[in-house]
Parts: sequence; structure tokens; C-alpha cells
Amino acid sequence: MKKYSVRAYCLVVMTALLLNMPCVGLAAETIRINGSGSALDMMKPIIAAFQNTNKNITIVMEKPLGSSGALKALLAGALDVVLSSKQLKPEDVARGARLEVYGKTPLVLIAEKNVRITNITSRELENIYTGKTTKWPNGEVIRLVLRPQEDIDSKIIASLSPGMAQAMTTVRSRPGMIVAVTDPEAFSAVSKTPGGLGATGMTSIIVEKIPVTSFSLNGVTANPRTLADGTYQLSKEISIVTTAKTPAAANRLIHFMHSAQGRAIAARNGVLVTSGAAALK
Repeated sequence: MKKYSVRAYCLVVMTALLLNMPCVGLAAETIRINGSGSALDMMKPIIAAFQNTNKNITIVMEKPLGSSGALKALLAGALDVVLSSKQLKPEDVARGARLEVYGKTPLVLIAEKNVRITNITSRELENIYTGKTTKWPNGEVIRLVLRPQEDIDSKIIASLSPGMAQAMTTVRSRPGMIVAVTDPEAFSAVSKTPGGLGATGMTSIIVEKIPVTSFSLNGVTANPRTLADGTYQLSKEISIVTTAKTPAAANRLIHFMHSAQGRAIAARNGVLVTSGAAALK
């Protein structure tokens, strides 16, 4: 019989045990995501589908920080992926941020559910924001829910017309205005405020099942198809922002977003996917 030293014997035994052990799963990986509330709502059904076949990956998605706040966290190393509704600034690119446009969702004008009209025009909006019109047809006082002046939603609404741009400036001088900082705060405030009027991404309306009245704009219904043909005027961009440090697990999720299944899920939840193969024909 061949003799072994104690050390060699231990190595032989350990090797034999390891070779006969059943395979175990890979250690769980974590992806940290944040960004624009509308984009994060789009991600909820996408993440659910992704994790059906990637159960070893944990995805952490806290309350939305907004595009700007999440970008700061990404560049500080506190996040792995940002879903943004804003373009990068040159200084962000210089610090290593990389942006890829994924698609866009309609920015939908919404009111508290007891407001019983279905369409609103640009001129009617201008009159509401300037204070010329103060009540809905049923006599309820119109209570605007604004976003901060530098928020992307404010800029999108202001782009509707020169008159709307002026109205968006005028409204901020009116006393008692409700201002919501994040997307969830905005649609929650509209839904809970009698006569409330504001805007939110279509993704949030579909995924969160918000109990609000959604308006068509100038007779055009908000959906991905009317964005594609250019007839609906208000859209909110959804982009994926990463850095060179974005981990492999996060890149797998991004790859899934671009897959046929990922694009179809996004389309069903109010997104016109413009990256890769079109989700809508």
C-alpha cells in the first residue's frame, strides 16, 4: 500500500469529497437599479420575467430618486444601472456615464377620477395654467399638481406650444400651487386631490393601475402607436445609463430588455421601443 504523509492524506480526502459533492448554485448576484419613476414602473414586469430564469440574481429597486439623483448615485458607485428620462451632460460623460436610448412613453395628462371629460386641448391647458379657467365643467375647482421647474415633465409640457411655455412660467407665480417632486408623488397627488390635474408617464398608469381619468390631447389618444406616427405630441424618453463598472449580471438584464420578450413586455406597458428591433410593427 502506498504511504502518504498526514498533509497529503488530507488533501486526497478533501479532493475526493469535493469531486463527489453535488453541484451547488452560483452565489447570488445583486443589481442595484434606480432612476425616473415612469421608467422604473416599466421595469417591474420586465424584472419579473427576467427573474423567472435568473433566480440567482437579486434586483434592488428602491423608491425613485429621479434621473438626476440616480445618475449621481451611479457615478458614486452606489447604483449599477440608471433608467433615465434625461440626456447626459458633458461632465457626466467625462466621468464615465454611458447612455443608450431604449424608447419612449407618452406623457399623459391625467385628472382625479371624478373629472368626467376625456379630451383636453392645448388652448384649454393654456387657459388652466394661466388661471383663466379655474373650474371643470362639473363646477369642481381645478387643482394643478406641478413638477419642479427643472423637472423633465415640466419641460415636456412647456414644449407643447409657445403659449404653453408662457403658461408654465405664469403658473409658478400663483399662490398655493401643489408641487410633487417624483413621479409617484405626482400621480398620487392627482388621484387624491379633488379636481386634481397633472401628468404622468403611460407606464405608470398601466403598471400601477392608477385610479385617474386619462385625457386624449387635441383629440389624439396617448399610446405607443400615436407616438410612432407623430400624432401624439408629448413623450418621455427612457434611456439606460451604465458605466464601465456595471457588473455582468446587470448587462444580462439589459440584454434581456433588448430581447424580443423584453421589448414585447415594454410595449404592452406603454413603451415605444426604439432601440434594436422594433416592438411595434
